[in-house]
Amino acid sequence: MKSLLKQYGVKTVCEEARCPNKSECFSQPSAAFMILGSSCTRNCGFCSVEHSVPVLPDPEEPGRIAAAVQGMGLHYAVITSVTRDDLDDGGASQFALTIAALKSLCPDVRIEVLIPDFRGNADALKCVIDAGPDVLNHNIETVSRLYSNVRPQAVYSRSIGLLNAARHMAPDIRTKSGFMLGLGETQDEVMELMSDLRAAGCSLLTIGQYMRPAKKNIPVVEYIKPEVFEAYGELALEMGFEYAASGPMVRSSMNAHEAFYNVRNRDLV
Repeated sequence: MKSLLKQYGVKTVCEEARCPNKSECFSQPSAAFMILGSSCTRNCGFCSVEHSVPVLPDPEEPGRIAAAVQGMGLHYAVITSVTRDDLDDGGASQFALTIAALKSLCPDVRIEVLIPDFRGNADALKCVIDAGPDVLNHNIETVSRLYSNVRPQAVYSRSIGLLNAARHMAPDIRTKSGFMLGLGETQDEVMELMSDLRAAGCSLLTIGQYMRPAKKNIPVVEYIKPEVFEAYGELALEMGFEYAASGPMVRSSMNAHEAFYNVRNRDLV
């Protein structure tokens, strides 16, 4: 997988964010492709992605991503990016171009996009939605109270609002989100977060354990027991989520195809 990624000149969030599941996903093969460079304009406390001045969008990148997906024989592609607050549209047009390239070269491939908040820019969100992804994912990451420490440049209500806006713009596109446990949240706060996501129309959910990727990142407050993850997963389904993956090693893009196809198959029954 590393050789193929190097061959096509593409990056993955699996490597840039030091995901602990990289070896499992790469052996399938499965990967979440990262567009718009590897330098982020934000500096979230939990994330190991480089924070520095980013480069301009690469016009050849959408074609390389599509060629990589075709060459690897993938049936489901996840496209994500660093946050690009330096760009007027937050990088939305690059997402749209990548979706278009995939549809042109790999028309049978299902596409999930994991997007930043675009600073609440509704036109940017519409640009991505109009390109026609199968799943639109935006991670809420943590409970509202912890945003000032975990995501100081993000806004909880803005992220909830993005998911709600996506639901109204394109009801046929399923929305997805994910968050971490172990950052100091309470059970009541987690339940409130899940309720907010459901109220915004989010139908697919991932819940995982926060693991400190480097010493510069915020420390783990608590390692959550597996039975607690299981209980939250069951609660999510009771609340109306169509799919919920909840466990210590669960990550937003890990086995992303399972959520889509499990729900699709349910629709076809």
